[in-house]
Amino acid sequence: MALFCAHDSPGAGRGYSRPAVQVIAVPVKSLEAAKTRLAPALSPAERAVLTLALFEDVLDASRAQTGWDVWVVSPSEAVLELAARRGARPIPERGRGLLQAVRQVEESVPGRWSRLAVVLADLPLLTPGALAAALSLGAGGPVVAVPASSDGGTNLLLRRPHSVIPARFGPSSFARHRAEAARRRIPFREAPIPELGFDLDRPADLTRLLREKRSGRARAACLEMGLEARLAVGA
Repeated sequence: MALFCAHDSPGAGRGYSRPAVQVIAVPVKSLEAAKTRLAPALSPAERAVLTLALFEDVLDASRAQTGWDVWVVSPSEAVLELAARRGARPIPERGRGLLQAVRQVEESVPGRWSRLAVVLADLPLLTPGALAAALSLGAGGPVVAVPASSDGGTNLLLRRPHSVIPARFGPSSFARHRAEAARRRIPFREAPIPELGFDLDRPADLTRLLREKRSGRARAACLEMGLEARLAVGA
C-alpha cells in the first residue's frame, strides 16, 4: 500500500502556487489507545472492533461528499489500509495526539482558498446528508463548527483557510473556537446538527446508540457483541 506523507507536498518549493482543494480530514487514534472510557463495558478487542466500525461510518459519510477529498491520519496500519481500500488518502501519523495529527494535515493543505474540515471519527449517527448540511454552511463564512453535546467539544471544524483560527479540540473547545473567531473578528457559524453532535465516548452512549434503531456499522457491531443484553437495553 502506498502511503501519503504529509510533508510530501506536490509542487512544494517549485515556485508556483497550488490550486485550492476541499479536504475532509478524519483523525483516528491507534486501536490500542482508542475508546478507553468504554473499558467498563467493553474489552480491549471489542473497543478496537467498535473503533473501526465508528470510523467506517464516518468514512462512508465523508466519501459521499462530492468535490471533497478525504484524508485519514492515524498511527494504525489497519486504519490506514482500510482508508486506502475505501478510496481515502492514508496519512501515517508522525506525532502523538489529536492536535498534532490535525497540524500534520494542515501542513499539506495548499493555498488561502482551500477548505479543511476536520471530522472526528466517533460519530455513529453521521449520515451523508447531515455532513453535507454542515459543509454547505462553509459557503457563508470562513469558520463552521459543530459542538459535541456531551462535553462542549468540537466534532467538526471547517475553516477556509485553516490558518484563519487555530484548531483546539477537547472538552469545551467549541467555546474556545467561537471566542477565537470573535477575537479575530472572523465570521463564525454554529451547525447544531444532532447527527454530528453525538459522539460515542462513554458506556451510556452505547445504550443511546442501541436505542436509536438506526442502521450503521457501529450499531451493528454493538449488536453482534450482544450489548443489548449485556447493557439491558430496553429493560
